[in-house]
Amino acid sequence: MSLIEVRDVEKSFDSHHGRISIMAGISFDVADNDFLALVGPSGCGKSTLLRLIQGLDQPSAGEIDFRGRPVHSVQHEMSMVFQNFALYPWLTVAENVGLGLEALGWEKERRERQVEKYVSVTGLVGFEEAYPRELSGGMRQRVGLARALAVEPAVLLMDEPFSALDPLTAESLREEVLQLWRDPGLPPDAVVLVTHNIEEALSMADRMIVLSHRPSRVLAGVPINLKRPRDRKSPEFYELTDYVYTLITQGSAGNTPGAAPSAPPGTG
Repeated sequence: MSLIEVRDVEKSFDSHHGRISIMAGISFDVADNDFLALVGPSGCGKSTLLRLIQGLDQPSAGEIDFRGRPVHSVQHEMSMVFQNFALYPWLTVAENVGLGLEALGWEKERRERQVEKYVSVTGLVGFEEAYPRELSGGMRQRVGLARALAVEPAVLLMDEPFSALDPLTAESLREEVLQLWRDPGLPPDAVVLVTHNIEEALSMADRMIVLSHRPSRVLAGVPINLKRPRDRKSPEFYELTDYVYTLITQGSAGNTPGAAPSAPPGTG
């Protein structure tokens, strides 16, 4: 059984200009131990799809299942890392990290032990009493990551978590996230990463779901069969990057998968 099943999901809303469709007929699975990237052009509904998976919003049609049960409310076994950090400025690092644990009703001593563990795991030791305004962007995103991991989720949802960072900081954090992901003693069981950065997805994920322009549809599921650590200068990496870019630009032009290349390099 898949950890997450997305079946024929549609999302639309009413506006002054009529009914606007965000996505139509979206289907894919997320397996246990899966690192999946959702890739597509800006505005295609990638972040909305994450919200639907976590139960923060409901689809207009179709169904999303988690562990074989329909998602009709917020899933406490999932947590999210946001693009804009989403920290409370009046709380310290330790308080921000422990926020989800407090919401789950953990008693103080247990909560403090858990916060200490994930402050250490994410490289925040020494900054426990600092406030978000005193931290760099990279450190603030570490706090967001520590907060998401502290509840030990089955699924970690990441909504363009590196896009607000400078390139060097972003690359460093990508490597750290992958190190945490490879540690069998740490959560989660699966990661779903939303990004519009094709190279980022190819560097981190095991496979990729490529979405078209709005109303978004699945153009392809792309396995990423590249050895780690991945060399962005290798011919194989370049070919996959070019394939996905062509898939999005050509496939989205008519918003139909038939316009796109048929198979990723190495899978034909």
